[in-house]
Amino acid sequence: MLKEEFLSLLTNYTNDRQAAAQRWSEIETAYTDKQRYFHNLSHIEQMLSSLHAVKAQIDDWDTIVFAVFYHDFIYDVVRYVNENDNEDLSADEAGNLLKEIGFVPAKIDRCRQHILATKHHKQSSDGDTNFIMDADLLILGQPWEVYKEYMNNIRKEYEVYPDNIFYAGRTHVLKNFLQTERLFKTDYFHQRFENAAKENIQRELEIISFS
Repeated sequence: MLKEEFLSLLTNYTNDRQAAAQRWSEIETAYTDKQRYFHNLSHIEQMLSSLHAVKAQIDDWDTIVFAVFYHDFIYDVVRYVNENDNEDLSADEAGNLLKEIGFVPAKIDRCRQHILATKHHKQSSDGDTNFIMDADLLILGQPWEVYKEYMNNIRKEYEVYPDNIFYAGRTHVLKNFLQTERLFKTDYFHQRFENAAKENIQRELEIISFS
C-alpha cells in the first residue's frame, strides 16, 4: 500500500522507474531499521490514512504526501538529544529528491517547512502544515491500550539511555504538550483527539512519577 502510493506519486514527476524504485528502497530501509519501534512504516501509514480523511481540505496534496514520507527519514535518538537536527536532515533528503524530479522550488520549500514544523509543533499560518503536524501527533489521542503500546515503543527506541535520563526528558516533552493550549491545530483533529490525548499524557506522567 505505502509502496504503491509513493511510487504512484513519484512517477507523476519522473519516468525513471529505476530511480523511483531506488528512492522507495531508501525509504523502506530507513523506516524498517531495527531500532524503529514506533517511527516506522506503520506510523507513516497511520498519518496518511488520517490525512486521506481530510484530503478535500488540503491545498497541495502531493507536497504534503512527500513530507509525510520524509519527515522521519532521519531518526537518530542520539542526534535528537545532542544536535536535535533529525528533521533538518530529513528535510534535506526530501529537498534533494524533489529537486531531482523537477518539483517547483516554492513547493520544495513548502515541503521542507512541513517537515521542519514537526520538530516543535507550533501553530502555522499554512493550513497544510497544521494538518501534517496533527497527523504526526495522532497517536496521542488513541485509546489507552494503543497509547500504552506507543509509550513502550518510545522507551525501546531510547533504550540507549538509562531510566533517569530518559524519564527526565520524556517528562519535559509531555509537560510541554499539556501546557499547549491546543495540541491539535486543526478543528478536525482537535475535536476528535484533543481530550483523549491530554488524558493519555497525564496518565503517562503519573506512571513515570512512580518509575
